[in-house]
Amino acid sequence: MRATEGDRIVIRGKTVERPDRRGEILEVRGIDGGPPYLVLFDDRHESIVYPGADFVIERSSESV
Repeated sequence: MRATEGDRIVIRGKTVERPDRRGEILEVRGIDGGPPYLVLFDDRHESIVYPGADFVIERSSESV
């Protein structure tokens, strides 16, 4: 999995009660676009994220 700064992410909720989480990748800390990623979530919470099976990257128009 590869990402660039500015890409958006979606972490899918595992149940109906848990909504999807969305955010923007601020920093790629791995080699060649790999994880971990520093993410600013839409609720303004920052976190280091290691992607799992429920993780989707939405490419920014600049990284295409």
